[in-house]
Amino acid sequence: MPVDTPMTAAQPPVLEARNLIKHYGHVTALDGVDFELRAGEILAVVGDNGAGKSSLIKALTGAVRPDSGEILLDGKPVHFKGPLDARHLGIETVYQDLAVAPALDIASNLFLGRERRRAGIMGSLFRRLDKKGMREEAERSMAELKFRLPSITSAVETLSGGQRQGVAVARAALFAKKLAIMDEPTAALGVRETGQVLELIRTIRERGLPVVLISHNMPNVFELADRIHIMRLGRRAAVVTPKTHSMADVVAIMTGAAQA
Repeated sequence: MPVDTPMTAAQPPVLEARNLIKHYGHVTALDGVDFELRAGEILAVVGDNGAGKSSLIKALTGAVRPDSGEILLDGKPVHFKGPLDARHLGIETVYQDLAVAPALDIASNLFLGRERRRAGIMGSLFRRLDKKGMREEAERSMAELKFRLPSITSAVETLSGGQRQGVAVARAALFAKKLAIMDEPTAALGVRETGQVLELIRTIRERGLPVVLISHNMPNVFELADRIHIMRLGRRAAVVTPKTHSMADVVAIMTGAAQA
C-alpha cells in the first residue's frame, strides 16, 4: 500500500493496526485492514458509507473486538476488552453524539465520569467533590486551548452547537495521553463554528497530541490532515497526502474510479 514516508523501526507509530478482520455474520466489515498513526500528526480517515470507517475506529477504541489481527500502542501489542481499556491507556474519542450532559455546567462536563473528590476526610468519607479544583483546571484547559466560552459555570444546554462540540473536544484533550479520535466533529455546524472547532483540533496537534479525524467533509480534511487514510469495501485503499493528491483524486479512490 503506498504511503508517502515509511516509518522507521526506531520510530514506531503511536497507534498501529495490522491485518484487522471483522465479520458480522456473512458481512465482512474489515478485510485485512492496516493502520498507522504517527506522532504529532492529524490523520484523516475517509470513505463512502459502508467502507468500514466506523468498524475500524470501534476496533481501535475497544468498542468492538476484531476477529483477528493485531493492535499496537507505541509498538506494543494491546488487547482492549472495552472502551474503558482504551481510555485507561490514553486514547480518548469524541463521538458524533458528543456524550455531554446538557443540564450540567462546562466544568462538570469536562470531568464527567472522572470527577475528583476533595482531599482528606471530606472526600474519602463524605465523598464530597472538589468542585473548585475541577473548575480551576477546566478554566486552565480551555485557556490553553484558546477556546472561548461565556463562562466555565455556564450550563452546556445554553451553548451553541459549536461550543458544545468544543467542550467535548476539550474533554478529550484534557484526558488523552496518547491520542484523540474525532468522529465527524464538524457535522451540522455552521461555517463560523466549524472554523472554531478546526482551530481547536489544530491547537491539540500543536500541543503534541496526534489526532485521528473521521470526516465526510473534504475541505475540512484537506485543511487539517497531514495524511489521509482512504477506506473502501472494508479495506485500506490508500494512504495519501493533500500535497500529492487532490480532492477529486481522493474521491475517485474512495469510489473505485481510480487507484492510488
